[in-house]
Amino acid sequence: MPDISKTIKVFENLFQNVERPVALHEPVIAGNEWKYIKDCLNTNWVSSVGAYVEKFEEELARFTGAKRTIVTVNGTAALHLCLSLVGVKHGDEVIIPSLTFVATANAVAYCGATPLLAESDEATLGMDPVKLNGFLADVADIRDEGTFNRKTGRRIGCVVVMHTFGHPVDLDKFVEVCRKYRLELVEDAAESLGSYYKNRHTGLWGKVASLSFNGNKIITSGGGGAILTNDPVIADRAKHISTTAKLSHPWKYIHDQLGYNYRMPNINAALGLAQLERLPEFLELKRKLVSRYQQGFDGVDGISIFLEPQYAKSNYWLNCLLLDEADEDMRDELLRRTNDMQIQTRPTWELMHELPMYHHCPRMDLTVAERLKARLINIPSGASL
Repeated sequence: MPDISKTIKVFENLFQNVERPVALHEPVIAGNEWKYIKDCLNTNWVSSVGAYVEKFEEELARFTGAKRTIVTVNGTAALHLCLSLVGVKHGDEVIIPSLTFVATANAVAYCGATPLLAESDEATLGMDPVKLNGFLADVADIRDEGTFNRKTGRRIGCVVVMHTFGHPVDLDKFVEVCRKYRLELVEDAAESLGSYYKNRHTGLWGKVASLSFNGNKIITSGGGGAILTNDPVIADRAKHISTTAKLSHPWKYIHDQLGYNYRMPNINAALGLAQLERLPEFLELKRKLVSRYQQGFDGVDGISIFLEPQYAKSNYWLNCLLLDEADEDMRDELLRRTNDMQIQTRPTWELMHELPMYHHCPRMDLTVAERLKARLINIPSGASL
């Protein structure tokens, strides 16, 4: 069992010279943010067209290695479009982890589809590919028109993996499972900008992936997200439907299909671009931070810092402590005492099958996800620390 007094002493020592309150994660605004935003204001280019939108997309593509990126108003909008772009339709099921932020499930619901909730892997905190393969072996009915869940009768639209707290899942195994069962793979890479799977950036294993630049992410554009793809046809379609599917014309407003007002404004892209310029520095600082945490908690019985899988390089977006045994009372006592010290800590999200709007959804056995939820504590992770 963790020694709470010893654990609290570690927090006191680590944060003795840090001004309170200590946020879980906050942006570092110390580069060209003011300069670029002022340029937007001075030129009146503040909305969904402008030089910073295109520049931000180009630099994101360069950094990640994606052939194209399309920036959006937020990460949920990006994921919603990703699902639409791979053909998810009303009445489908979409496989997602139950241990995820609610936006993953919400994007599925926006398509009129139903989340099919999958088990977690203790080694990555993301979806477990081995258990997914076993589950699909039992329920998948592969037909000419797609793969169906024989227990519900619904078509399975795709598999959405999420890189929890920035730690990449074992993508090769998911590619194999998806190929075997003729399913599209979508990466919810909202938390993993700057994370690498076998020396290749996350978000490049399926046709599309989504990023998020919310205020608490490793870089921020205020609100914002992006779609990554190596397919130029998909990229063109994503850009078209994210700008209300409006056809180019000098003065007429002609729209040729259902579209969305999802394009990122220029002023947000200006902020995002300035942040992206400093991303390598942020990544280095966050790796130093996790090393400090490792040193601090070394020798504290019953508790450890969760570390990246051996095949991956994580951005360590949110660090987390992992209790050796599931003990909600111990977890909650640590949460109470650290927050009383004005050091913001939190449990992980409520699992999707525990939320009222997704309680009815089909699901795998979720024992590991439930055990992880009881054992995890997120701790302050901002690059400024």
